[in-house]
Amino acid sequence: MSFNIGENVGPYRIIEQLGQGGMATVYKAYHASLDRYVALKVLHPAFHQDQTFTMRFQREARVVARLEHANIVPVYDYSEHEARPYLVMKYIEGDTLKARLNQGPLNSEEIERVVNSVGYALAYAHRQGILHRDIKPSNVMIATGGVMYLADFGLARIADAGESTMSSDSIMGTPQYISPEQAMGKKDLDAGTDIYSFGVMLYEMVVGRVPFIADTPFSIIHDHIYTPLPLPMTVNPNVPESVQRVLLKALAKDRADRYGTTEELIKAFKEAWTEAGVPMQGTAIVMRSATLKSEKADAKSQSAAPPTPAVETATVASPGAKKRSPWMWVGIGALVLIFCIAAFITLRRNRANQPADNPPFAPATQPAPPVQLIPPTQVFLPTQPPPPTFDQFPGPGGGPPNGGPGNGPGGGPPPPPQNASPEVKAAKDLVTKKPRNPDAHLRLSLALWDTHETRPAMDELMRAMELADQNKPDFFIHAAEEYKKREAWVPAVAAYLRLFPIYRNQDMPNDVRDNVHEALYKAAEQKNLPEFGFFDRMNNIDQPLGYIMRGRYALYNGNLEEAKNQLDQLEKLNINMPEARLLKAEIEMKDDKEKAKEALLSLSADPVVPHWIRLMADHYLKTIQ
Repeated sequence: MSFNIGENVGPYRIIEQLGQGGMATVYKAYHASLDRYVALKVLHPAFHQDQTFTMRFQREARVVARLEHANIVPVYDYSEHEARPYLVMKYIEGDTLKARLNQGPLNSEEIERVVNSVGYALAYAHRQGILHRDIKPSNVMIATGGVMYLADFGLARIADAGESTMSSDSIMGTPQYISPEQAMGKKDLDAGTDIYSFGVMLYEMVVGRVPFIADTPFSIIHDHIYTPLPLPMTVNPNVPESVQRVLLKALAKDRADRYGTTEELIKAFKEAWTEAGVPMQGTAIVMRSATLKSEKADAKSQSAAPPTPAVETATVASPGAKKRSPWMWVGIGALVLIFCIAAFITLRRNRANQPADNPPFAPATQPAPPVQLIPPTQVFLPTQPPPPTFDQFPGPGGGPPNGGPGNGPGGGPPPPPQNASPEVKAAKDLVTKKPRNPDAHLRLSLALWDTHETRPAMDELMRAMELADQNKPDFFIHAAEEYKKREAWVPAVAAYLRLFPIYRNQDMPNDVRDNVHEALYKAAEQKNLPEFGFFDRMNNIDQPLGYIMRGRYALYNGNLEEAKNQLDQLEKLNINMPEARLLKAEIEMKDDKEKAKEALLSLSADPVVPHWIRLMADHYLKTIQ
């Protein structure tokens, strides 16, 4: 059959096989025309003759293509080769969360990334009416730069439509992470199913093992349905009581007893972490190797279920351990007292420096250093920045002065206010009354952005754009212009990109095109831009603009050589773009100010150049004169 290493599948050359699952095989492939690697997910030959499975696979493409979130692996294309359907997805250079857990317990920073990245990606999907139905560590990808992606929506289901092309009463999912209702084959699944599976992941991260371990998948499924959850503090005494309460609620057998939304679970988990005020399992106390070997030897005498490597690092007392000298316990007591005092002082200091409604997420003491998974390599950006968050966006008014460059790397919005503004309350009331109205969600998005609540503002913007008519440009232009007024370039770009499919077969108005180019150019300096996949989308929409965005991103994030490389690639296309001239001037400001000044004067005096470029050129001239 096809899909052999070295052969071409459409425009893609197969490089290697990455993995194989129950429904499909995933390959790494090279797309020559766009000069990038992609991942091809190919339906197994045994299934492609089955219309049910083929329809499910086709639906996966449509479902995931609707999801536009920084932490969800995007789908680029769907096609068939020799009657075998396949998906084209973003290629993630890195490893899975499962592989990382096998290396040992996560540190504080890593747990925070999982909660924020996977949790909010899942919450976003739920707001689109889409369930994942197979949340587990092997479906979480960790890129070499640390960004996490939720992958494989192959089991996704349109929750509010009630439609399903799956085999009747089939049980889908993974035994260790499956919800009770899913294990029983119930059809009326909702967000509670994913919340349970996500709760199992949280349990595994902080306790050190999954809740139920047995010899057969059937036994594990039986336990999820009927066996009471093993108390986290019994399995691992280091788990704080406040965190245990959160896990018990998230993993309740009855869906009605769990958290209503993923956001509620995230909020409760963070609050429990802060309330505990002590290092959580594997995050802050680093034992010496001799101590670790002793604990492993003692653990062999326990009759409990065999722990995973993460559990082996937990300081759990062994019932069968030999007696130790009383002076040893005195020493341990003194060390514990010192740790507690240090933790208390650090926590007080951290809380003193934090707003009341923005408590620190990480434990009070210094976490263990993160584990480097793979030496960082990137196709376009060899130097990858630390994993970004929505909170690193410049806030309202934080954009460039007089049209000049914005806050740049390291910039962030002021802390959120303690109480919701009247505008936010009014907008929320309107959304409650008109939940399917895109203008209502846009109004809420803008109100949230104005009060520096950037993450929910972006989510509301995405929801608004999903509800809007995808064939009419007016809403997207209006949304982009509102964010442009606020000099909020990333959300403006998110709205402007929706215009390209609309104007595919006709010319985009000149004023709209200028605004799109301005937003793309100014957003390119933001440190967390790769999280949104804009670079990949620009390859498919406008390759020259893609080179400019990557070049400016590299320039403002400390990689001058890569910026020059991207500009060289653009110049090979022999396309005369004023944005390219401006980028070249910005690069020359690092090396040769006289050349930069000459280029900027030329731009400033050129009447054909867009007004915003002349303004930026004037601003730069003032800074170098």
